[in-house]
Amino acid sequence: MELIDIGANLTHAAFHGDLDEVVGRARAAGVGEMIVTGTGVGESRAAVALAAAHPGLYATAGVHPHHARDCGEATIAALREIARHPKVVAIGECGLDFNRNYSPQPSQEQWLLAQLELGIELGRPLFLHSRDAHPRFADILRAHRPAKAVAHCFTGEKAELHAYLDLGLYIGITGWICDERRGRHLLELVRDIPRDRLLLETDAPYLTPRDLKPQPKARRNEPAFLPHIARAVARALGRPAEDVARETSRNARAFFCLPDHEPRSPAPSQRTLAA
Repeated sequence: MELIDIGANLTHAAFHGDLDEVVGRARAAGVGEMIVTGTGVGESRAAVALAAAHPGLYATAGVHPHHARDCGEATIAALREIARHPKVVAIGECGLDFNRNYSPQPSQEQWLLAQLELGIELGRPLFLHSRDAHPRFADILRAHRPAKAVAHCFTGEKAELHAYLDLGLYIGITGWICDERRGRHLLELVRDIPRDRLLLETDAPYLTPRDLKPQPKARRNEPAFLPHIARAVARALGRPAEDVARETSRNARAFFCLPDHEPRSPAPSQRTLAA
């Protein structure tokens, strides 16, 4: 299988010691392209640096709702500048998270709107986050509809899924579908997602598939586990995993405007990146 991981937090401290090996394992597993998630201005710059240094890696530029409280007058200008880099393929991760409310809800909404407007201005897809924020999240998208957006790491219920589908969103499925405690409903809901709008992701280092045997050290998820998620989705759909891999990769290329092929070269060492 050849797969594309549309969401991996490779700038996370969990990967600082062995990023080259992580990228190498992903490629050996058939995950040729990975989108490195930007969750703040600094993290977005770091994501671009990784993408620039590794063929097959791309980046998003945005501010996660957890960090909306840290935004200010310079935030959108900084994201606009970062987004000029050719390896930036989407604006985000942006959205609403009413589960923990690390940032006040009005602040989350303010900076979601600002990033939606930036994506529309730049003609870039939106990489969206929503947790416990339905239906407010859908209402905002309905009023400020981006041309192209993905509901990253979808874990919601049927009404939420169909609200996003009605808005034309793509849907990102993670290892949550492998969790027999919290993700069983996704085994049915994934069948409602049109074939041309289904995307796959790990959200590494988070959301390690619970049914992965053996479990990785410290339960750290990584892009090399994406084939496991693809097979779980394929079983739920009653379809060959190779077909699901091919279709979701085609969807990812179309959504992010990725080239059909980017020359591969050995990943530089961390020492080289730090130089």
